[in-house]
Amino acid sequence: MREPNVVVFGGSGFIGSHLLALLAQDGIPALVPTRHADRGRHLTTLPGVDVVEANIHDDLTLRKLLEGRTAAINLVGILHGSRAHPYGPEFRHAHVDLPRRIVEACQLAGVPRYLHMSALGASVDGPSMYSRSKADGELAARSRPEVAATIFRPSVVFGPGDHFLTMFAKLQRRLPVVPLAGASVAFQPVYVGDVATAFLHALRDPHSAHQVYELGGPNIYTLAELVRLAGRYAGCERPIIELPPALARLQARIFELLPGEPILTRDNLDSMKVDNVLDPAVQDLTAASLGIKLTPLETVAPHYLAPSEPLDRLRARAGR
Repeated sequence: MREPNVVVFGGSGFIGSHLLALLAQDGIPALVPTRHADRGRHLTTLPGVDVVEANIHDDLTLRKLLEGRTAAINLVGILHGSRAHPYGPEFRHAHVDLPRRIVEACQLAGVPRYLHMSALGASVDGPSMYSRSKADGELAARSRPEVAATIFRPSVVFGPGDHFLTMFAKLQRRLPVVPLAGASVAFQPVYVGDVATAFLHALRDPHSAHQVYELGGPNIYTLAELVRLAGRYAGCERPIIELPPALARLQARIFELLPGEPILTRDNLDSMKVDNVLDPAVQDLTAASLGIKLTPLETVAPHYLAPSEPLDRLRARAGR
């Protein structure tokens, strides 16, 4: 078997940065295409990692990027998009069309493996555009039998640089109370290092081809419990006001109308109509089958959420 030599799409993001550090540590060369080179500048110090500017939505460009490689890894994903059924064009573009183009380019370039980031709860009948587009993305990932797809379905991912616990910590530094939608929804957050390790082990293990792995952490929490932990570790735990469904949707609609990336959308609320946890009845493989010992949230989150700036520490001591 040839030594791995990969292209990582979406490599400049949160999970990609952690994965590329592992690939570099393991001596696996990686090419990271990005629309703007500045987004991948933090990766250029990693040995064996090359960052190039490229339009990954162009078929000819994809084929050139993949020539001579042993695998493609696709981490590209979005959380928000315009509303439509079964999903809007942004979700189709990122979650469905792109993986289809990548595996087609893999076939043409003779790349035998494709590792695909999906999401726990992906379902063609799912309650949200996000979950439905992720399910169709899995079908796209498997659309070329000559390219062996390995699919990962993580729950919400936490770790240094995340946009989940960190966001709730920031909110509690600024607000006296937290009005929270979906407070009772259950999550099984998984550490970003464990997700990255799952990709690395699967890349090294030919038996992972054509498999689906569901990735959840060792513990289950309600969203309210996670918000409280984020505030506690950040030194600014605030009271939580659970919002009823109608008020939660109004809040989400207001966030959608504000400039910039919304904190919450109605589609996010739709995703939270079902718990985001591993189902014991589903016989998909888990991190354990890849030899991964899961990392508890409590051993990692206190370190990266703790106040780091002098002003943060003063606020924490003052209870502000």
